[in-house]
Amino acid sequence: MTPPPGWYPDPHAPHQQRWWDGAAWTEHRRAPEAPAAVPPPDGGTGGTGRTGRTGRTKVIVLTAAGAVLAGAIAVGAVALGGGDDGGTETRTAPSAPSPPSSRTPSPAPPTSPAPSGGDPAVVEDQLNGLTFPLLDGWVLPRNVAQDDVVMTTDGTYDCPGGVGLCRHGMVFSRTVTENDEKSPEVLAEADISEAADEAFDRDALGNEPYGGMESHRVVKSGPVAVAGRAGYLVRWRVETAEGPGGYVQSLAFASSVGTQSPVLVRYVFDAGEDGPPLADMDRITKGIRPIGDADTGGGVGSSIGPAD
Repeated sequence: MTPPPGWYPDPHAPHQQRWWDGAAWTEHRRAPEAPAAVPPPDGGTGGTGRTGRTGRTKVIVLTAAGAVLAGAIAVGAVALGGGDDGGTETRTAPSAPSPPSSRTPSPAPPTSPAPSGGDPAVVEDQLNGLTFPLLDGWVLPRNVAQDDVVMTTDGTYDCPGGVGLCRHGMVFSRTVTENDEKSPEVLAEADISEAADEAFDRDALGNEPYGGMESHRVVKSGPVAVAGRAGYLVRWRVETAEGPGGYVQSLAFASSVGTQSPVLVRYVFDAGEDGPPLADMDRITKGIRPIGDADTGGGVGSSIGPAD
């Protein structure tokens, strides 16, 4: 028996509560006294409205932590009055399942995204001090093998190359630590080829989910302001042996926290009618903000225009 879904003390951060989905820990956390947004089964779009549009429905369930935990408390021995001799009869009630223990999987590292302040329309990258808008059709990453994933499109499909499962869209955020380069243009230009190879050529196991990458062309490049910082992006249209191919974009800019190390954000979109709208690349970029500063946006002299 396992505990029912609910908020329980985080075994690795007792001052917080963490959502247990009935089988495993999720990445949803809250302060004990805070109202909770119960994570929806699909990983957490929280609704169907696109950021900046109407139609998003937010379902918020206010649940007291004590009420959830009450069902998981084992009932101890119950002493009941006996017969005329004044003795007592001791009866032991069956134990209810205990809350998940610290033997459950460890919490994800700081780079793992989480809803920001309970808002299902915003995802936090705490390591880089950023928030990303979670648009319609995008969800928090679940069961994703790659590192540094901020969000994915909802659902999977059989890869065109006949190997494994693919997703129509993914967004990654990582810190540049392997060199001392600070120029956003140099970093984006250097990253785009690797990003395309990892997305559409061969995966980490050497498989070719899309039958291999056959060609590419640059469809967009240039300076852009990101979270009030000067950045640079490069976007490729990729042709693959199987399937409609796709788009990959490398975006580099200086972080606004810590050592201000450069941040690389990669976008991987399938092409074709099943892929996410290409305009989502620009919408997500425009919506990137420093944590706690929702008003910081693009800078003077830098803009994002339509592809091609």
